[in-house]
Amino acid sequence: MSTAKLQGIRRVALPRDEDEAPERCILAGLHVRTDLRRNSVAFGSFSAEESIAELAELAAGAGAEVLGHCIQVRDRPVPATLLGSGKLREIHGWAAEAECDFVLFDHDLTASQHRNLERELDRPVLDRTQLILDIFARHARSREGRLQVELAQLEYMLPRLAGRGTAMSRLGGGIGTRGPGETQLESDRRKIRRRLAKLRSGLNKVRATRRLHRAKRTSVPIPTVALCGYTNAGKSTLFNALTRANVLADPRLFATLDPTLRRLELPSDRRALLSDTVGFIRNLPPALIQAFRATLEEVTEADLLVHVVDVSAEHRRVHREQVDRVLEELGASGKPQLLVLNKCDLLDRGLWDREIERERLSGSPTGVVAVSARTGEGLSRLLATIDGVLGAGSVVRKHLRLPYSEGRVLAMLYRRARVLDRRDGDAAVEVEVELTPMLADRLERYSCHES
Repeated sequence: MSTAKLQGIRRVALPRDEDEAPERCILAGLHVRTDLRRNSVAFGSFSAEESIAELAELAAGAGAEVLGHCIQVRDRPVPATLLGSGKLREIHGWAAEAECDFVLFDHDLTASQHRNLERELDRPVLDRTQLILDIFARHARSREGRLQVELAQLEYMLPRLAGRGTAMSRLGGGIGTRGPGETQLESDRRKIRRRLAKLRSGLNKVRATRRLHRAKRTSVPIPTVALCGYTNAGKSTLFNALTRANVLADPRLFATLDPTLRRLELPSDRRALLSDTVGFIRNLPPALIQAFRATLEEVTEADLLVHVVDVSAEHRRVHREQVDRVLEELGASGKPQLLVLNKCDLLDRGLWDREIERERLSGSPTGVVAVSARTGEGLSRLLATIDGVLGAGSVVRKHLRLPYSEGRVLAMLYRRARVLDRRDGDAAVEVEVELTPMLADRLERYSCHES
């Protein structure tokens, strides 16, 4: 079927899912002229086409087939429908002819805009936040992840139930009843609020369990390293390469959702825990940050953040700014941070050193390492750098005197600390060790204070 050639609409083709017939959608966006002038000054800002291209990747990750996109440039948005009436008529005609299942907007729509657009376009309308929530729902595997997704979905849905009128009302029971009674809207709101309370209670239990697990980990102090970065930067591939794990590594956005912890062996024979977390994205909805706070606590509690950047991405600096913004919202911006330029196998070797030098001159927080998680190049340098950062300033030297009855403590020191010297006496063992401050505080009662 041939489609009408509409002004301002460009069609793009994305591969179809062979397993099932995907839903077909049209992308729509608005760019205000004042925003365009302001963004043209900002370095590396997303253009209208680039923003829609990212939305197309998100739609593909949700299993949809994108028929094309439409971008309207206006002096200001239309309060009721975001886009102008003429552009909406064009989209309506194209969607009807192409048998489009829904229209996807590259904006967060208000409840009234959502209702008005569905009426004007005569088909379902989704916005950017709804799409991200759908992707999260597809990829959540653990009970915690599902609870967090459902919480975010219901919090998004609750303010958008209004406006269905008294047609969905029910008469109240009893003699002499007047008025419509409890409306279906009120009933739905009550059910959602009840479910929200149950979900929050469940997530509080998850947080309590995580705190218990974290307390157990810190009682035998092993440093934690958290991978963070823009979605599709290669975090899961790097995680697998460093830990020999088998975490899903997929080029689709948000393919990895549930956090994963694995042991990381460092060159100094010390051990650390490496955490792989959900990727960030431009304009990550605040509701998602709140709902996934239990998951993102792994970032806030880590000793070192490894910020993974796709060095081949055209807007990697914008990606870095978006990640830094989310880290600041989480209260993790002050943590030691190591910048990892991933996918360097896609660049010439000469560009590697140039990118590293540029990042160093720009004042990157802790250090810069270029790697290729796919080929393994640079991983040894990365491990050595992580080892050095975790060791610098985080080790104290102690002279301990352990009674022979405390053999388990001595064994733990050989596992978790660095034994420099040992002298076996008649009643106790004296050791000179390098260990973390947290472990030193736990073993303070064994300290030998020499005069």
